Amino acid sequence: MPLALLAIGSALDNTRYEVIIVDGRIDDSPIETLKKHAPEAICFGVTVLTGSPIKDALEKTNAIKQLQPNLPVVWGGWHPSLFPAQTLEDEKNIDITVQGQGEQTFKELVEAFSKKASLNTIKGICYRNAENKIVKNLPRNISAMDAFADVNYDLIDVEKYFEKKGQRQLDYISSTGCYFRCSFCADPFVYNRKWTAISPEIMVNKLEELHKKYEFTDLNLQDETYFTYRNRVIEIADKIIEKELAFSWAATMRADQGDRMTKEDFEKCKKSGLRRLLIGVESGSQEMMDWLKKDIKLPQVYRCADLCKDLDISVIFPFIVGFPNETKKSIEATIKVAKKLNAMHSKFSTPIFYFKPYPGTKITLDAEKEGYELPKNTKEWADFDYIGSKGPWVSDEKYAFFEKFKFYMKLAYSKQNKLFIPIQWMSKLRCKYDFYNFPIEKKLASLFFKKQELS
Repeated sequence: MPLALLAIGSALDNTRYEVIIVDGRIDDSPIETLKKHAPEAICFGVTVLTGSPIKDALEKTNAIKQLQPNLPVVWGGWHPSLFPAQTLEDEKNIDITVQGQGEQTFKELVEAFSKKASLNTIKGICYRNAENKIVKNLPRNISAMDAFADVNYDLIDVEKYFEKKGQRQLDYISSTGCYFRCSFCADPFVYNRKWTAISPEIMVNKLEELHKKYEFTDLNLQDETYFTYRNRVIEIADKIIEKELAFSWAATMRADQGDRMTKEDFEKCKKSGLRRLLIGVESGSQEMMDWLKKDIKLPQVYRCADLCKDLDISVIFPFIVGFPNETKKSIEATIKVAKKLNAMHSKFSTPIFYFKPYPGTKITLDAEKEGYELPKNTKEWADFDYIGSKGPWVSDEKYAFFEKFKFYMKLAYSKQNKLFIPIQWMSKLRCKYDFYNFPIEKKLASLFFKKQELS
């Protein structure tokens, strides 16, 4: 669900402004929808991620400017937060970029547009002034989430999202930011290692209201680090149990956060509906973890895994390979730990991603000093494939190995039809001995299962 757009739209006074959210994944004719509303619009806001989403954002931005050349266009989200001035320098159809939290900033912008007032006192923006010069205002400190208006899900057709998902799953954000310093993550750059969250009572009362209204069966918490404070998590779980809210939920957890919790804490979360955790491991090498500034230890990962196994809680343990100067020993350690975690429980998975130098991260800044070149402008950033390709430090040989390894790991340990047991047994042997040539099982699997199940 478009949670960023919901958040800023909900911040506006609904007695004065009508918010129209256009989502190209839901709306079959987004340009036609823009044409319909452009003549009476106060501004056009776009949330933008680095990479291919920029292409879509530019297409819709250029379309709206053709319809209404004087309509203010505001870009927010990760990319404008990382490149506030460059975005304006490259694209003349973008008038303002917003950095970091956008709720209060967007509210003040809309008020300024309505009154045709100056933008020079609005914190957290970069804009082009009357002299066509780019001005970067003072940054905006992170605001307490309790100070914001409730997110108004009526701004979207919730049922259409349930239909697209194939389940009655509601997306929700209960906290913003992150205290931690991982050197591969842009979060410390954007939020300056600050964190804020909705208080337990307000959050659960809102969830109760949403549950009655939309009858969702699963809650997908999109927080960067939901388990930041153990007491908050337990209080929320207690209130969910007390109110007898019948839905499952999934969230993110750092291994050190889970390690600070007791078995009873995990049991309470499970009782309140916890079905799945995402616990980032990134590397099987403690030395590499320390270099990444993960600030977690492998024994903490295994303790969380043991507790989740005992309570039948699903866990996704993501790994990353292909860091600059990564050693063969580090890669071997990652393979070993991924195998061990995968074999612990049928509900555990260990997806492996390839490091790409995301802007704003310490590793990327260091790589630039050593000669690595990032894209130079917004259009080049639009071709930056952050998810679907290997990074510059991943050789073709290493890429081929891990693509085979990921396939056989998933095939070996995921739940499949009983008729598939012999092939799974062969796949487990392959993983045990790291032998992935002559992929007969892959051809057989493609005959029995959908592509997405084994990709």
